[in-house]
Amino acid sequence: MHELPFGANRHADGRTRFRLWAPAQRQVLLLIEDEAPLPMQAVGDGVFEVETRCDAGTAYRYGLDDGSSVPDPAARAQRDGVHGASLVVDPLAYRWQHPRWRGRPWHETVIYELHAGACGGYAGVAERLPQLAALGVTAIELMPIAHCPGSRNWGYDGVLPYAPQADLGEPDRLKALVDAAHGLGLMVFLDVVYNHFGPDGNHLARYAPSFFRDDVSTPWGSAIDFREDAVRRYFTHNALYWLHEYRFDGLRFDAVHAITDCGWLDEAAREIRASIGDERHVHLVLENDDNTARHLRREATGGYDAQWNDDVHHALHVLLTGEDEGYYRNFADDPARHLARCLGEGFAYQGEFSPSHGRERGTPSAGLPPQAFVAFLQNHDQIGNRALGERLSVLADEEALHAAVALLLLMPQIPMLFMGEEWGSRTPFLYFTDHHGELAAAVRDGRRREFAHFASFGTAPERIPDPNDPGTFAASIPDAAAEDADRVRRWEGRYRHLLALRHEWLVPRLSDGRAHSHGACVRALAADVLGQKAVCARWQLCDGSRLTVATNLGGDSVGLEPPSGRLLYDSAPAATAQTPANRLPGRCTRVYLECGP
Repeated sequence: MHELPFGANRHADGRTRFRLWAPAQRQVLLLIEDEAPLPMQAVGDGVFEVETRCDAGTAYRYGLDDGSSVPDPAARAQRDGVHGASLVVDPLAYRWQHPRWRGRPWHETVIYELHAGACGGYAGVAERLPQLAALGVTAIELMPIAHCPGSRNWGYDGVLPYAPQADLGEPDRLKALVDAAHGLGLMVFLDVVYNHFGPDGNHLARYAPSFFRDDVSTPWGSAIDFREDAVRRYFTHNALYWLHEYRFDGLRFDAVHAITDCGWLDEAAREIRASIGDERHVHLVLENDDNTARHLRREATGGYDAQWNDDVHHALHVLLTGEDEGYYRNFADDPARHLARCLGEGFAYQGEFSPSHGRERGTPSAGLPPQAFVAFLQNHDQIGNRALGERLSVLADEEALHAAVALLLLMPQIPMLFMGEEWGSRTPFLYFTDHHGELAAAVRDGRRREFAHFASFGTAPERIPDPNDPGTFAASIPDAAAEDADRVRRWEGRYRHLLALRHEWLVPRLSDGRAHSHGACVRALAADVLGQKAVCARWQLCDGSRLTVATNLGGDSVGLEPPSGRLLYDSAPAATAQTPANRLPGRCTRVYLECGP
């Protein structure tokens, strides 16, 4: 149990303390279903509190000055959706089967991102765990599960950050999922959203208007005011709650560039590290479009293990597809050069002018180890934020995609896969929600306006699926049994083999054995452009070994003097056999390892 400074905390004697921060209210009532209202006592700083005896499962709400009632913003569980009653939960009721699990060190991480709803809820995800462990995945990452309106949602419309989405399963079912993963040696990460609330079901402004700023706006409305101590504690304790009470192994912080006080990020990381101590491996990952490298300097801030490296994705996507609209135009001028910089230094943009942003973007990152970056070819954003949700299996040449996958899985940056990628799924992943009435129409029309400037949709916005249509969600559920069986076997074999090579040859060399070195002993030696769509990168690993990865995503061969060392992998051996020794075939990745002393 993680004792919260607010919400409903049930104690061993059967009594529950209820606490709400409501600085705009003169009086607050605790409304327990089928019982007389209980006045809550003002205890200072806008906080109201009362303690009473009640059982787990008790339904309650808070009554406000105007006679209305609201759910608990820190509810551990919710009944009847985001506007319904909150439920008292006994966090100690679940009996953990693997309580001694300590996690895994960061350098062993191979992430598999998934949407729990598209996998059959918490129970459905648990059923898939043995397959993922056998594939070579070491961590699953759940897209956000904070309670959202409706039953179908990506999760980024959450309004009750402490309550797992009930349509996915009960809280103990979520704990059972985490527990089962630990039993298989898998970590479980959770995507958390602290930069905004969804558009339906957020009642905080009614009784705590100072939760939000009136001078700063975001794409989702008024910015959250992290200058308020109560706001900072609300989100810091949310992170601690998931890590302690549900035993998640890590958190991915969504779009932190939209958090107006970046000082909170470092403050929260320090508090999390202090609370966890050395008993467990807990990993913290950022999504940060600003490319702010200082948050990743563990020795200076004690903070974050890594950041999602959108730059490496964008460069690879342009090389594979030739697309140049939206943010891809930032990489279309010379994608091989951008990719080489990502492999050698982390970020492609380290302070240069970014055309799609209209400003300079990023800070120097060359001093960071490769493991400070999570690399991927696909994820929920990069597929789902396309108008038609196409995957690379539809957009790219298969041999070139195979070469890119080999680069992804056999370089030192931490790799991440997206559900279905490992079998070459051609099922789209679309943007879906479950809003109603005027909000549903606004979301649908806004989605279509978003793509109005794209050449392929400007004259036919009706081609873009309605996010609120149940069929949009149904069309986004990947199913290997519905795919071409030969392609499924071919792609699964590739991923399984590549991940086996990573675990055998790379992972032991990505750490010097110190508990929290985080791969600082791995350093890039060079990253060179070989051709219009070809790069070669070299790293020195922790044992003195040298890793070389040469990738050519174009159709023509390029010059490459064969590196010294063992050839670990060749994605196109047939083409290699027909190509001169000093040339790298088109649509091919070769990986070499020269072992150290």
